[in-house]
Amino acid sequence: MDGNGRWAHSRGLPRSMGHRRGVEAVREAVRAAGELGIQYLTLFAFSSENWRRPQDEVAELMGLLKHFIRRDLADLHKEGVRVRVIGARDNLSDDIRSLLEEAESLTCNNERQTLVVAFNYGARDEVTRAMRRIAEKFAAGEVSLESLTPDYLDEHLDTAGIPDPDLIIRTSGELRLSNFLLWQAAYSEFVFLPCLWPDFDRKSFEEAIADYLSRDRRFGGLSREIAS
Repeated sequence: MDGNGRWAHSRGLPRSMGHRRGVEAVREAVRAAGELGIQYLTLFAFSSENWRRPQDEVAELMGLLKHFIRRDLADLHKEGVRVRVIGARDNLSDDIRSLLEEAESLTCNNERQTLVVAFNYGARDEVTRAMRRIAEKFAAGEVSLESLTPDYLDEHLDTAGIPDPDLIIRTSGELRLSNFLLWQAAYSEFVFLPCLWPDFDRKSFEEAIADYLSRDRRFGGLSREIAS
């Protein structure tokens, strides 16, 4: 979800206003995903590299997260949305960590839709943490060398139990992954949109999905036409 700051700058507004408008786009995306029957929606809310931003901006983003959870969690729960949070938690403040845990605990039995929030997340950090857990098990003799398969690594990632993404959408015209779901995106389709995140709406979402549906996903095999 990229472009909040540029959206605000183009309008002569402080960056905080871009982030606040970005939260409205989040609400619209979650609502649209539910109406379109998308069972898993992952939002890259805050990266492990975002701590490098100015302290006042980080504080603003933390405040918006708290506001979003306190305002929207009850509605998400009522709509049958399960919340999963991926990313490191060791360096989070107690109040943020408890809010994330509350969101997961309250909604853990919901089955209509899963909203995955990537918060304090970085794909390289995720894989590193998974490898450390596996290395500890290996050193303790709990797992054999032959057991170290891609599926076994999957089980130790933050996204364990969540399907790999079919489609990854990036806004603002940037053409890179920026350390997002590097392992899981091995066969994902990508759509890069020129619009800034605060301008992302249902129409943008539907156009990205239509683009995705027009593609022939081969997963290393032959195209449907050739195979038939």
